[in-house]
Amino acid sequence: MWADLMVSGIPLAEKAARTVLVYLSVVALLRVVGRRDLAQLNTFDLVVMLLLSNVVQNAIIGPDNSVLGAVFGAVVLLGTNAVLARAAARWNRLGALLEGRPVTLAEDGRYDSRTLARLGLRAADLEMAIKRQGGNRVTDVRSVTLEPGGTLLVRLRPEEENASHGDVAAINARLDRIEAMLTALSSRST
Repeated sequence: MWADLMVSGIPLAEKAARTVLVYLSVVALLRVVGRRDLAQLNTFDLVVMLLLSNVVQNAIIGPDNSVLGAVFGAVVLLGTNAVLARAAARWNRLGALLEGRPVTLAEDGRYDSRTLARLGLRAADLEMAIKRQGGNRVTDVRSVTLEPGGTLLVRLRPEEENASHGDVAAINARLDRIEAMLTALSSRST
C-alpha cells in the first residue's frame, strides 16, 4: 500500500518535463485564444476552463497516481508559474509576450466594435463594467481598457466621476468660509 502511495509510477524528471510542457502549452493557448476567458467568466467560459483542466490532467500525471507524484507535480507547476511570473515582472518584453498588452475597447464615449469582435466581447459586457464603476452608458467614459490580466479598467469623463470624500470636504470648507463671510457682512449692516 505505501509503495502505491509514495512511489512514483514514472521518473520524476519525466513528471517535471510533462508538467512544464503542459503548463507552457496551456499558457500559449490562452494567450492565442485571447483574454475573454479572463475578462468575464460566464457559464460557458467556466465550463471550458474546468474541462480544460481535466483534459490536460492526464498529460501531466501520466500513469502515475501516487501521492508523491501528485505533490511533486504540484511543486513543479507552482515553481514554474512563480519563475515565469517573476521573469515577466522583471523583463517587460517577456511580460508583454506572455500576458499581452492593454487593449482599448472604448474611447471618448464610443465602442471600438472591431476590437470587441476580435476579442469576442459584447457591448453588454462593457456596459456592466461601466455601471460597476459609476457610469450609466458608454457615452460617460473617457476610455475602457482590457488589461493583460483580463481586468476591465473604466475611466469616466471628469463630469461623470463621483465626488470623493476630499471633494466633499473641500466644498464644505468653501461653504463654511462663505457662511462666515455672510455672517460678518450681516453683522456689519446691523
